[in-house]
Amino acid sequence: MEQTKLRKEDIYAVEIVGGASRMPAVKERVSKFFGKELSTTLNADEAVARGCALQCAILSPAFKVREFSITDTVPYAISLKWNSAAEEGLSDCEVFPKNHAAPFSKVLTFYRKEPFSLEAYYNTPKELPYPDPTIGQFMVQKVVPQASGESSKVKVKVRVNIHGIFSVSSASLVEVQKSAEGEEPMETESATKEEENKMQVDQEEQKNQGDSPKENEDKKSETEEMETTTEEGKQEKKTDQPPQAKKPKVKTKTIDLPIENSLHWQLANDMLNLFVENEGKMIMQDKLEKERNDAKNCVEEYVYEMRDKLHGVLEKFVSEADRDTFSLKLEDTENWLYEDGEDQQKQVYIDKLAELKKLGQPIQDRFMEAEERPKAFEELGKQIQQYMKIVEAFKTKDELYEHLDEAEVTKVDKTVNDAMIWMNSKMNQQSKQDATAEPVVKVREIRAKTKELFSACNPTVTKPKPKVELPKDEKSGEQNGPVNGQENAEAQPASPDKGSAAGVPASPPPNPRKASCRRWTLTNPFPLLLQLPARHGFHKVPEILAPLTII
Repeated sequence: MEQTKLRKEDIYAVEIVGGASRMPAVKERVSKFFGKELSTTLNADEAVARGCALQCAILSPAFKVREFSITDTVPYAISLKWNSAAEEGLSDCEVFPKNHAAPFSKVLTFYRKEPFSLEAYYNTPKELPYPDPTIGQFMVQKVVPQASGESSKVKVKVRVNIHGIFSVSSASLVEVQKSAEGEEPMETESATKEEENKMQVDQEEQKNQGDSPKENEDKKSETEEMETTTEEGKQEKKTDQPPQAKKPKVKTKTIDLPIENSLHWQLANDMLNLFVENEGKMIMQDKLEKERNDAKNCVEEYVYEMRDKLHGVLEKFVSEADRDTFSLKLEDTENWLYEDGEDQQKQVYIDKLAELKKLGQPIQDRFMEAEERPKAFEELGKQIQQYMKIVEAFKTKDELYEHLDEAEVTKVDKTVNDAMIWMNSKMNQQSKQDATAEPVVKVREIRAKTKELFSACNPTVTKPKPKVELPKDEKSGEQNGPVNGQENAEAQPASPDKGSAAGVPASPPPNPRKASCRRWTLTNPFPLLLQLPARHGFHKVPEILAPLTII
């Protein structure tokens, strides 16, 4: 309450969430402190659900809700200290004060000629739950002076993540490069500058989960500057300098610097590698143990499954003597699993399962053959009937198959008859075979026969008819009827006898509406009797074989 600067009167309601808060002693103390009756209408799951619903309402433009936000903070103040060459001693600064918003990043600016180290620590050790306030040391390496011999500008980025963990995330050196070209007039000042320690803190804009969109838009990044400089060696600026002078154009280049972390509570690399190796061994051991248990479960599952099926669906596919022998073997295996076989290697269980399947698999195979064999024979019979119908249609001169070659059809007929004889023979032999014995013919043989029959007969019976080539008319290029309002000279008969001899009346005079007519060209390989409207000046034209142009 003191840290948030609130009074008891400012609290409207107190809601407690969580199992531990339901204890009567806790509820009594909290209620006594606030002087209010506690509310326990939420459990942990409901609190999350209501929070999600509230956040959705805040983000949605369709709802207007009261401003509401939650900000994660740093529980303990974090400071940095470093060696200051200018002051010849240690300098420190509080980077993240207590209750500072998190996650958050800041950029610190140093002026150095050589590598330097930063030490992070909690500056309120009494508030910590452990005695050592040190966080760790961070060595910024490969820092070199500028080409002119001056100190280089080094920017160090420090960050507190969402979990409140402090880290030095990056460091960069700003290299100044001067070029003779592009000189610009500017004011100059002459000052003798001793090596100083300067730290500039640039705060980045942070977005908290509970912030509303309006708050996020209105927020701007803040900038804090803290400078520590030595009073010794400083000279006052001279004000009697010329107003303007020429200076070469200055370019800057940023170079990333490596950082060596030495965290106080962090494991050493060799110890960390050892733990990773041990973890890998434990993962492999767990994997082997799982595989061993799976192999054991497979044996146990097979024992229970086969013991039930021997007196069920598999009963008629095994002889009584074999059933008794197999049942005894299953019983012995079950007893072994709960005695000597309780803790065996994976391979022992695999061998035990293979030993059981050596007796049980033939029985299951006979059962599967009996289930699938009728379907396979039915499929083969349908193929045989289909090809027999096609052969019979060819013999009756059916126009669909009259184009087939007689020798090839005879070969198909022979193949179909052989397949039918083979199928009938195998079916008769299998019907006489006892169910407990090995089948005479297996499903894979029947399916292979069906595939063989299809490959031999299908290319012949599905052969397409050859295309019939129609005779070409010698005068196919001539046009019948008027073209562009002009009749062909050959198409105009000189006498009525010529028109009647051809069976076509003489062409009438051109249609006066010919300018608005269109032209169609019809090509038909078969005789065509076309009835044209008399109002367009056309008559019956029988048996047109050549392309017909209609205007």
